[in-house]
Amino acid sequence: MPKKRHSAERIITKLREAEVLQAKGQTLVQVCKALGVTQQTYYRWRKEYGGPKVDQAKRLKALERENSRLKKVVADQALDIAILKEVAEGNF
Repeated sequence: MPKKRHSAERIITKLREAEVLQAKGQTLVQVCKALGVTQQTYYRWRKEYGGPKVDQAKRLKALERENSRLKKVVADQALDIAILKEVAEGNF
């Protein structure tokens, strides 16, 4: 059976659903079965995504993408500077 990949937003939604089910008196085993995940996955998700809300997770994801883009820009700029230094020295 192939692994399912869940987005951060979907994971947070499932964790909120789990909280509701547990508040209604269901056991963790029943909750995990209703969500379609193992207990280990539930605990891992809760550890990683238990704090943020959906909008915070979206913002975090957007910031990570922007950070990645900026790192690429800096790397390109460093390469351009190195090339210009080499040309200025006359070692081509």
